Amino acid sequence: MRYPVLSMVAMSVIAALATVGCDKSKDADAAQAQAAAMQMPPAVVNVMPVQFQTVPLSKELSGKVVAYQEAIVTPQVTGIVEKQLFQDGRFVKQGQPLYQINADTYANTLAGSEADLAKAQASINTAKANYNNAIASLESRQAELALARANQKRLNSLKGTDAISAQEVDVGATTVDTAEAAVRNAQAQVGVAKANIEAAQAAAQGVQQVINTNKINYARTRVVAPMSGVTGRSAVDVGALATAGQTQMVTISQLNPIYVDISQSSAELLALRQSMMQGNVNAANTAQVQLVLPDGSTYPVTGQLRFEEARVDSNTGAVNLRAVFPNDNGVLLPGMAVNARLIQGVIPNAVLLPQSAVTRTAKGDATVYIVDANKKIQVRPIQTQGTYQGNWIVTDGLQQGENVVVIGGMKVKPDQQVEVKPYVPDSEGQVANAPMAARANAVTAANASSPSAQPTAPSTNPPAATGRTNASAAR
Repeated sequence: MRYPVLSMVAMSVIAALATVGCDKSKDADAAQAQAAAMQMPPAVVNVMPVQFQTVPLSKELSGKVVAYQEAIVTPQVTGIVEKQLFQDGRFVKQGQPLYQINADTYANTLAGSEADLAKAQASINTAKANYNNAIASLESRQAELALARANQKRLNSLKGTDAISAQEVDVGATTVDTAEAAVRNAQAQVGVAKANIEAAQAAAQGVQQVINTNKINYARTRVVAPMSGVTGRSAVDVGALATAGQTQMVTISQLNPIYVDISQSSAELLALRQSMMQGNVNAANTAQVQLVLPDGSTYPVTGQLRFEEARVDSNTGAVNLRAVFPNDNGVLLPGMAVNARLIQGVIPNAVLLPQSAVTRTAKGDATVYIVDANKKIQVRPIQTQGTYQGNWIVTDGLQQGENVVVIGGMKVKPDQQVEVKPYVPDSEGQVANAPMAARANAVTAANASSPSAQPTAPSTNPPAATGRTNASAAR
């Protein structure tokens, strides 16, 4: 009976020894982990100090380039296109020939009307000659009448004497009547001749008008540019029939200066005005417009808003604006999609942060990491109001001089001890990504190694955004 009891005691002792051995192994692992942790240096983050400044409140709106003026060239006469006298896409001057339409019909018509004018001029000359003859005939008849009246007067003075008979007196009176009738007839002939001259002259004027019209039509067989500008692609081929006032031959666009049509929602405009009324945004000169080209570059010349052309689209509720830009080099072309940057106001006491410094929660709230006086990471909620030159505009949540983590935030967590180094933008003014951050750390290692080292101020030209994002970040 003693052997089973001893066996049980032995087994208990063995189990106890095994437990003690396991506990010692765990304690050893924990000690090693703690020692390793004590040997690891704190994570390095690059920070920039908070500096308040006045920031322009700009708004990038989609826009479309539109020709300053545009003319669709149509022929003013009908005919077959014989020649194209310009090259597609080239600049043409006002009055420069563009097309030649067959002019044979118009030349023949002009020649016929000129022949009609010669006939009309001959008719005028004939009418004038007849008029002169009628005048001469009238003068002759008037002379005959004067003689007849003088003879009648002589006969009347002898009437009642034996020197003249009554029959002679009657003949003298009849002669006067006949002469007066001849004068009246001659006067009528003069009137007819004069009317014939006027009719011939009117006919000649009508023919001259026809000639003028035919000359215009003949000249219009050569289609010229109605204004200076750049031509599009010809819409007609040589040999095609061009119909007056209908056939669209080519489009000419004036490209210098040039328009950019911009659309902004009326709700955004109302919100901006409310911010101004509340004092959150100060008014600014909104006449200047910057243009961002499709390749992301900024157009080198600013434009001017044409306030008199602002309209509200009743269908969409959008405010349609128009800006005019110089286009000396022809960079802007009609139909090009661009972004127009309008300075709508200024935000006082704002902070510009690179986009890599700002993360967003699952609810979309913006936050940043702050390094406190103990060099520990703290989470700080902030308020943003758009971007400026690729940087977030922070309007609330930060204090002057606080250090905001720009690079390295992905590898730290709240309350973690960190090593602070100043954030240095790259040479092109862009936010440094991870490889660039390593280069910046190397540049500033000497200053950062000192416990009393202070972060350097950011560049006066804030960098645009490329950098870290969290899984929940909404850029």
